[in-house]
Amino acid sequence: MSNDIRLNSDKAPEPVGLYPHARQVGNLLFLSGVGPRERGKKEIPGVTLDADGNIESYDIETQCHSVFNNVKMILEACGSDWCNLIDVTVFLTNMKDDFPKYNKIYAEYFKDNQPARTTLGIHSLPTPIAIELKCIAIIEDSKQ
Repeated sequence: MSNDIRLNSDKAPEPVGLYPHARQVGNLLFLSGVGPRERGKKEIPGVTLDADGNIESYDIETQCHSVFNNVKMILEACGSDWCNLIDVTVFLTNMKDDFPKYNKIYAEYFKDNQPARTTLGIHSLPTPIAIELKCIAIIEDSKQ
């Protein structure tokens, strides 16, 4: 596609596979799955691992704040911002226990902008995390 642009942030965590942080097609920005990891660090915010790399314990609130911050950094690096999010898909590995805390924090971050949202309970994610976001945003013409 001639109007398809691959974008990366130098502040967001490095992708764990062969994919960009986001792709822009026209004025739409499609973010790859974003977790709570921090750029250049092995430790995952809010996660304690055992010697085999399995989750021993985790703090969903810490992970939520970190994920939302990572999404914000990617949006800004790509010429968009938080207010331009139009669709958010959330993956939780423990819907029963984590949804109430996640939903409360989500409401704080999205009180002014309310994109469409889908929340899915899943068995696991590719890395030892409890939450991941998949987002779509717009890039306003003046920012292209």
